[in-house]
Amino acid sequence: MSDWRGTANTAFRRIGPRGLVEGALAGLGAALAIGGMEWFSWVAHYPLVFIPFATSIVLVIGSPDAEPAQPRALIGGHLVATLVGFVVLRLAGPHGWAAAAAVGLAVVAMVATGTFHPPAGINPLLVVSNNLPWSFLFAPVLAGAVLLAAFAYVWRRWLHRRPWPQRWL
Repeated sequence: MSDWRGTANTAFRRIGPRGLVEGALAGLGAALAIGGMEWFSWVAHYPLVFIPFATSIVLVIGSPDAEPAQPRALIGGHLVATLVGFVVLRLAGPHGWAAAAAVGLAVVAMVATGTFHPPAGINPLLVVSNNLPWSFLFAPVLAGAVLLAAFAYVWRRWLHRRPWPQRWL
C-alpha cells in the first residue's frame, strides 16, 4: 500500500502543482474532444472505430508545441496518409500485405511532404484493410482533422490563454 503512495509523492514532486493542473486540463480537453467524436459517431451512424483521431487528440492537446501537433502536420498528415492508402488500395486491393505497404509508404510520404503526424499512420491501414470508399477522405478524415485543429485553437486560446499553433503552415 505504501509503495503506490511513495510513487505518487515522487511523481507529484517531479511534476509539481502547475504540471499536475496542466495535465488534468489536457486530460479534460482530450475527454471533451473524444466525447465530441463519440457524439458525431452516434449522430452520423458512423462507427467510431473508423474515426482515426483518438491519438491525434492526445498529441495535439497534450503536446501542443510538438511539430507533429501543428496544423500542417495534423491536417496534412491525415490527408497524405489517407491518400496513400487509397492509391495502394486501387493498385493492390484490400490485402494484408497491401495495408502494411500502405502504412510504410504513408510514413515516407508524410516525411517527404513535411506533414509527419504519427497518429495518421492508422489511416492507410483502415482504408486498405476495410476497402473504404473515397468519401472517407472527406468525412471523417478532412472534416475531423479541421475540427480537431479548431478545437485545439479554441482550447489553447480560451482555457490556457496561450497561442496555438506555433505556425499554421
